[in-house]
Amino acid sequence: MEDVLARARVVMARIEELAAVSETTDGLTTRTFGSEAMRRVNGIVGGWMQSAGLNVCVDGIGNLRGTQTRDGRPLLLLGSHLDTVREAGRFDGPLGVLTAVACAEAAANGRYGALSCRVGVVGFSDEEGVRFGTSYLGSDVLAGNPFDAARLSLVDAGGVSLAEAIRAFGGAPETLGADALDPDAEDGLVGYVEVHLEQGPVLEANGLPVGVVSAIAGQSRFSFRFAGQAGHAGTTPMGLRKDALAAAAEFITAVETHARGDEGLVATVGQLDVKPGAGNVIPGAAAGSLDVRSPRDAQRHAACARLRAAAAAIADRRGLALEWREVQSHDATDCAPGLRKALAEAVGQTGCRVLELPSGAGHDAVALAHRLPVAMLFVRCRDGLSHHPLESVTLQDVAIALNVMDNFLVSLAQSPPSAR
Repeated sequence: MEDVLARARVVMARIEELAAVSETTDGLTTRTFGSEAMRRVNGIVGGWMQSAGLNVCVDGIGNLRGTQTRDGRPLLLLGSHLDTVREAGRFDGPLGVLTAVACAEAAANGRYGALSCRVGVVGFSDEEGVRFGTSYLGSDVLAGNPFDAARLSLVDAGGVSLAEAIRAFGGAPETLGADALDPDAEDGLVGYVEVHLEQGPVLEANGLPVGVVSAIAGQSRFSFRFAGQAGHAGTTPMGLRKDALAAAAEFITAVETHARGDEGLVATVGQLDVKPGAGNVIPGAAAGSLDVRSPRDAQRHAACARLRAAAAAIADRRGLALEWREVQSHDATDCAPGLRKALAEAVGQTGCRVLELPSGAGHDAVALAHRLPVAMLFVRCRDGLSHHPLESVTLQDVAIALNVMDNFLVSLAQSPPSAR
């Protein structure tokens, strides 16, 4: 166990180092797609990948990719994302990338014996979608999923388009398809396995350090905008107002009420932009975001339809215009039975009770599941807190996660990937 603890200490130290790489100077961690902070973090992690014996490159969408030299064995891909939300925690994303690097180092040192597959590591460039609202952008490109060219026209808060950001980072928007995983070029694809912070309280409530993910909830994201009429706050009678913020507030309450009454559904309005934004002016426009998730796609689709109808009814009753746009939609994703079973066996070998649980958060595995089998291992986080600077895991839990991954990879050395 001391050896695994030593490797876990390296992972934790590297996570601390990456936490200081931010596009802000406030002591908090923010790394968004295409930023200079992402360029710096790719350089740091790329160095660790090279030390682990991997051939390293940054592809056209900014994913950091490292693979063992092609030798006729198929590729097993490990990793997670290196971008963050604003004012992020340390572990969401980097924990998975750096445990993957630790596994690549162990493979290079012969820890797993003669593996029946090669190990690859990926640090995705845009899982969170903070800058352009493009969650899974990096993993979508790697998976070769259909890419809507209209997304290239999306602009960030500074007016920079996605196409411009890709070019500034060294990529070419017109050739992104060439960066997709090619089974022939890799001599086959075993699958993708991601170690990730749980981002919830279930493992902690059960007194367990790790858990095996059974499925990832489906997710729909929308933007909405209520357009009314700005006016003087002191001279416009209440009955004659077209207050866009009041409409948005009514809608936000409707979202919460609906989600609370539909078990298994979660819905969030996380952004709100009010214009003109003056204390003595009736708001003439209110734009926001809506995030709806459920492990059951039928439930999610029905909820989205009802919430759009609720927004339209509010706008109609108040004499406002409503703009509504679907930004993104992903169906629920089941983890591959074979890889999931192998992970569960690897957990059991550590002496821990095996708990399988769904993920309410989205992950790059969702995008990759369209191309290859996927599996995930969750690691307990304190108080279930994530997307927050106080996000925390323990050294001992990281060591157990590494032990699980060691067991999992040894199992691949003992049986061919086709058996999984």
